[in-house]
Amino acid sequence: MYAIIADGGRQYRVEKGTEFRLDRLDQEPGSTIKLDDVLLVADGPNVKVGTPQVAGAAVEVEVIGQKRDKKLIAFMYRRRQADSKRKRGHRQNYTLVKVTDIKG
Repeated sequence: MYAIIADGGRQYRVEKGTEFRLDRLDQEPGSTIKLDDVLLVADGPNVKVGTPQVAGAAVEVEVIGQKRDKKLIAFMYRRRQADSKRKRGHRQNYTLVKVTDIKG
């Protein structure tokens, strides 16, 4: 059984036991969250497609922890111009979650 959920402008294909990243949520590790924005639920040959969400479907996830991604470097410059370099680093905060149950 799997489901496709939407969160933070992205779509995720999840199964029971799947670990994935969400944009940072203000939740403590060990707490559970119910995600209601389910777009599709499939259980073998039975497939329910939402318009846009599947009515009554939900995915329960357990928060594993709050983490930070590795650093990305953004470097910009203009050729042949003095003092036109810019270097910035960015580390994205995210919440690591694990799917515990799919209802739908």
